Amino acid sequence: MEERCGLTARIPLPSRLPLPLPLPLLLLLLAALLESGTSDNLPFFRMNELCKFCDVEASSCSGTGTCMSNCSISSTCVHYADVCVTIWRKNETGFFIETICHDPSLPLYGVMLDDYNSSTCVMKEKNTTSGMAHFCSCSEEECNDELLFHPIVETTPDDPLNLVILVSLLPLVVMVIVLGGMVYWYQTYRKRQLNQEWESSLKKRKPMAGGLDCSDACAIMMDDDRSDSSSTHANNLNHNMEPLPIELDMLVGKGRFAQVYKAKLKQSSSDQYETVAVKIFPYEEYASWKNEKDIFSNTDLRHENILHFLTAEERKTEKQYWLITAFHPRGNLQEYLTRNVISWEELQVLGSSLACGVAHLHSDRLSCGRPKVPIVHRDLKSSNILVKNDLTCCVCDFGLGLCLDSSLSVDDLANSGQVGTARYMAPEVLEARLNLENIESFKQTDIYSMALVLWEMTSRCEAVGEVKDYELAYGSKVREHPCVESMKDNVLRDRGRPEIPDSWLRHAGIAIICATITECWDHDPEARLTAHCVSERLAEIEDEMEKLSSRSSSEEKIPKEQKIPIKVEIPEEELKILQIQDIIAVDCSVSDFK
Repeated sequence: MEERCGLTARIPLPSRLPLPLPLPLLLLLLAALLESGTSDNLPFFRMNELCKFCDVEASSCSGTGTCMSNCSISSTCVHYADVCVTIWRKNETGFFIETICHDPSLPLYGVMLDDYNSSTCVMKEKNTTSGMAHFCSCSEEECNDELLFHPIVETTPDDPLNLVILVSLLPLVVMVIVLGGMVYWYQTYRKRQLNQEWESSLKKRKPMAGGLDCSDACAIMMDDDRSDSSSTHANNLNHNMEPLPIELDMLVGKGRFAQVYKAKLKQSSSDQYETVAVKIFPYEEYASWKNEKDIFSNTDLRHENILHFLTAEERKTEKQYWLITAFHPRGNLQEYLTRNVISWEELQVLGSSLACGVAHLHSDRLSCGRPKVPIVHRDLKSSNILVKNDLTCCVCDFGLGLCLDSSLSVDDLANSGQVGTARYMAPEVLEARLNLENIESFKQTDIYSMALVLWEMTSRCEAVGEVKDYELAYGSKVREHPCVESMKDNVLRDRGRPEIPDSWLRHAGIAIICATITECWDHDPEARLTAHCVSERLAEIEDEMEKLSSRSSSEEKIPKEQKIPIKVEIPEEELKILQIQDIIAVDCSVSDFK
């Protein structure tokens, strides 16, 4: 028996009375109910439920936590078996709630109610004939007004297929993890092994006390920090298809074809590393990378005034091509001259080392007499020359370099085209009239470019007097990046050259350098000096200065205090340079004859 509203039993009433009952009949009915409550044998009769009963209405309930139906209509259910039901739906326009009475033994929108004996309205997601919706049903007065949602509204029903898929993929995941671990272990072990081989090879290649013979002289180059950089080990790594353990540090330069980074090359499993430079070419610049790699790979190229080469790598995963070389923290010559005014001694070192490097490129024999293939740079300029810690120069960037092999035909040379930087192009290159029958003509274009670089060095030397801000050759006459046509007007039509002021010639050493520069940028290629002759002249410049001093003192005895204002004794600029050239003339190559 169920206790409800103080009554032990209830007799169900008809759901709807068509006519009001007479008062006596109501009293009899009430007496019968009271009498039936005194007996435990009579059945319990429940009254129809009182529920919230509204049509579908828009709601602010978002489907989480506890919400109210906000239905303002309460109604007694029609049938005694009905329970209170609330339906919550969500669509593109918002949230909607429907509150009704319904018999749980019958389907509602294709869904059977399963929790209608509860006193609270707990929302559960069901799949109806019109889509997903949340249902709750209960058997208390207006119990469908307060709606209780689970913390996660949109839950997916448990699908045994997902569990089957996860179980079947588990062995594959374990296998991938094991394989990944094996690959990582192999790479770590291989790198450690290669580092040990590198260290052992370095120990074996240390120079003996007796020195190196000619064949070994180029095998080991010493960098500015006096640490060995063995290209043999690097090339072995490259042949083994194992990239060097390199960590890029910072961008230090950017050109037309590539970018240059300062990087760390690990020498062993410890934290020790060597600083190197990495020149990175994009995938589309393969031709430039290959040309420079092929030139650098020639062991005859190795020289103290040529950038020391370690190895080249093809990084397929990054879609890049790398050149690994020695790193020089002072940067290129253009940057160094911009930041620094140089002394007369520094000018001698910079100029002489540059001439030595170009002479080694152009030479057809090594210092030991062994034959060598001459190489022309074809893009010689201050930004393609590096300054080492000892203030000597080394030539770099051979992307446009050309090996003057005797097997090259005239057609091969003609296909090389008009290359280089317009500002530093020789007159015959600007005019496209190179003598392809004579490979010396290619060397003569490098000599012209070297003369412009020597002029830039001289303009920043304190020995010239008033030193102006650094300026590229032809800097005041052309734009920052002049085109070929603009340079034709200055070099071919006007026969212009960078200015050599009279004040420069007051210093005997500077005067010798200016005379050398003038001969090197001569309009006639055949009249230019060779790189070897320039190297010798700059190396013997102290002796030449003594010759000039003795010549001037033998002509006329002048008191020392009267030698200071010498500008009265100096003729026109061209005459002065010609006189100096007559004094310092040396026996050079056949190509120096005028």
